[in-house]
Amino acid sequence: MSSVQANPVVERLRRDIDIRFGTPMRIFRAPGRVNLIGEHTDYNDGFVMPAALKFYTYVAIGPRNDRQLHLYSLDFQESREFDLDAMAPGPSGDWSDYVRGVAAVLDAAGYRISGANLLIKGEVPIGVGLSSSAAIEVSSALAFLANSGIELDRAQVARLCQRAEHEYAGTKCGIMDQFISCFGQANHALLLDCRGLEYRLLRIGARVRIVICNTKVKHELASGEYNRRRADCEAGVRYLQQYLPGIHALRDVTLAELEHYGGPLPEVTFRRCRHVVTEDERVLAAAGALQSADLNGFGQLMVESHRSLRDDYEVSCPELDIMVEIAQKLRGVFGARMTGGGFGGCTVNLVSTDAVEGFQKTMAREYQAASGLQPDIYICTIADGAAEVRGGME
Repeated sequence: MSSVQANPVVERLRRDIDIRFGTPMRIFRAPGRVNLIGEHTDYNDGFVMPAALKFYTYVAIGPRNDRQLHLYSLDFQESREFDLDAMAPGPSGDWSDYVRGVAAVLDAAGYRISGANLLIKGEVPIGVGLSSSAAIEVSSALAFLANSGIELDRAQVARLCQRAEHEYAGTKCGIMDQFISCFGQANHALLLDCRGLEYRLLRIGARVRIVICNTKVKHELASGEYNRRRADCEAGVRYLQQYLPGIHALRDVTLAELEHYGGPLPEVTFRRCRHVVTEDERVLAAAGALQSADLNGFGQLMVESHRSLRDDYEVSCPELDIMVEIAQKLRGVFGARMTGGGFGGCTVNLVSTDAVEGFQKTMAREYQAASGLQPDIYICTIADGAAEVRGGME
């Protein structure tokens, strides 16, 4: 008997397509992601190690005979309409910024997008650091390109989706989220060089599961502080270029060089730079540990990453620190750290498969006792990247 099961989200989309549009539509999906290690390094041309998760955003698309985009979100139960010939950059704060931004950026890059009807349904939790924004950007990009009869290299898709987030959502993100959404592979993490976009897939065996814990908090200062951290890093590079004229980003600086030349930097700027430089070193060491199945070594690097994010980059918060402290005491936990931009959101935990159930129960109980909040805990499946959905099956 076949183990393939119908996908309820796809079935829901197909029912709503019939109700709302009455014409056949193609369906595309793109995953969210978790970053195992390598936080705030991507916009410094550094190294990251994300994995795509089996939480997808789905976009159904059908052609129109004009240059209009008609969007409907099943999650927000809202519709939006846009004219492809009158798309101005800049964020409105609306969910549709990500979709209209992708269409506008593709069109401006010379890929003339056809008018379309779109129906959107997301599974990626919003606002918790699992990259719901990249999932909707990439799924929309594939949908627009297919609807317009355009083929485009996946790396270019990722770059243009990143540009859309910069120009239309107002977040100066790196390339990691869009790239892993395009290139993820089931049961593998991806070591990515964010400068040249070379990547290597690293298998994660059945001995461990990735468990994501949502603190259920998101502190309001997150977006502004994200852009401030990026400015700190750029200021550090400009200063260090006086002594290291060949550098272009913190990725090019060693810890020894930073310590030798960076003394006159403002103390906060120095610590921001130190996090990025040491985090790049940790990512490369973590790749070696994963390749040699050294899960204890990988987990220790996760712990060091969290400490650096907390103390040097200052993007953690009390709730994230509580979660990490609880996790480090539990049986079967190799490593734990905050993941995503910070100031709330989620931790990522590498947990022995036979300890997952106990981890889930104890974490929920102890985090609630310490914070007064009931966490969401996801035992994750590492998934394939973006693709068209064929039929209605998984």
